[in-house]
Amino acid sequence: MTDFIFEECDLTPEEAQRQIDDVFLGADDGELFVERSVSEALTFDDGRLKTASFDSSRGFGLRCVVGEMSGFAQSTDLTASSLSRAANSVNMVKDGYKRSPACAPARTNAKLYEDFDPTGDPVFGVKVDLLKEIDAYCRALDSSVVQVSVTMSGNRRAISIMRSGGERYDDIRPLVRLNVSITAEKNGRRENGYAGAGGRQSYDSYIDPSFWKPLAQEALRGAKVNLESVPAPAGQMDVLLGPGWPGVLLHEAMGHGLEGDFIRKGTSAFSGKLGERVASKGVTIVDDGTLPGRRGSLTIDDEGTATSRTTLIEDGILTGFMQDRMNARLLGVKTTGNGRRESFAHPPMPRMTNTFMLSGKSEPKQMLSELKDGIYAPNFGGGQVDITSGKFVFQCTEAYRVRNGKIEEPLKGVTLIGDGPTVLTQIKHIGNDLKLDPGIGVCGKAGQGVPVGVGQPSLYVENLTIGGSSTN
Repeated sequence: MTDFIFEECDLTPEEAQRQIDDVFLGADDGELFVERSVSEALTFDDGRLKTASFDSSRGFGLRCVVGEMSGFAQSTDLTASSLSRAANSVNMVKDGYKRSPACAPARTNAKLYEDFDPTGDPVFGVKVDLLKEIDAYCRALDSSVVQVSVTMSGNRRAISIMRSGGERYDDIRPLVRLNVSITAEKNGRRENGYAGAGGRQSYDSYIDPSFWKPLAQEALRGAKVNLESVPAPAGQMDVLLGPGWPGVLLHEAMGHGLEGDFIRKGTSAFSGKLGERVASKGVTIVDDGTLPGRRGSLTIDDEGTATSRTTLIEDGILTGFMQDRMNARLLGVKTTGNGRRESFAHPPMPRMTNTFMLSGKSEPKQMLSELKDGIYAPNFGGGQVDITSGKFVFQCTEAYRVRNGKIEEPLKGVTLIGDGPTVLTQIKHIGNDLKLDPGIGVCGKAGQGVPVGVGQPSLYVENLTIGGSSTN
């Protein structure tokens, strides 16, 4: 057990256990979530080290669950007295309620990532020299480069989840990321290009030039493409989505709607449709938190449940949802290991891990040849979605006009507009080229952000609404 979480503080594991046994007596569920974390971020911008930050934190979150209600208290003060005050607060949710706490999660022997300290290995000077090297390499790539920004970040979270009866679950979670942004100029016009990657592993892979040089080249390519872009058309068009990161559209447009809390409350566009056809034949979408080293993966979720591979849609039929413990209990189904929280200061809720569509049988080149007048969108930016209706708006950071099966001029300002349930039925072809994103995803829900993964093969989607400024 990682008892160092309790080092240099007044609270001992034994005292914590004694108090939470009292709290959870007569409740349906609950846990004490204790966390210690360290993080750093270095940004090399405008030819110099612009920022270097280091942060450490520790604290606990105590939750008591009764029926559909939960009491939650958190503190950065790891002391017996602070836990006692938190216990008094969350106890109020019981108000005479008498139940036996739900069974603890099953144990797992899985280990999806290796422990290391991203804030200490390699040392600070080596990281700064690396950022300088990347900056110099980017500037030497092309005479059009006028600005470079490189960011390296890492964090290490050690957590301990304690339950009644002495149940305890520990995990140590590393996470690193490298981002490269390049601004290029041509004829007085400036445009940006970006590339990034990350995962739950050490810095070793990212320091290797064979890893970061392609990122720099991709960032420059994106900037130069944008320099040639023209205003996007508007109207109904067929769209060919590229593999990998464009899976963020599926994540937002349908993924959130398949989370257990929205399903239980009936506020999802997919509520009441289990077992029904909700997508074109061939569409199979899974959420898998068990992929080694991936950004969205977890050995255990933030309630202590082992993560799993959950099939959400199989061959177009809605087959499952993502569940935390509370919503699974209230719906009478099994938890899927999707109870997640941003930190000790937040209660858990159903969240995605790595959500992606499986490959189909179509060749991407053949799919492109069928696109007579439409859009090819290989890269996405941000977007918004309404969970109840599934309506979404997404910006494409890279897109092209396609005529008679040929990729032509790059477009600027392409916005995809639609709703998730409808788009799932408008998928005409599914490529055989499944690709996961490079490890850059952050998902927001109810004010909490967590790292996630997305992915998909190339997708041919009919009759999407394109928001643009050109009438051509």
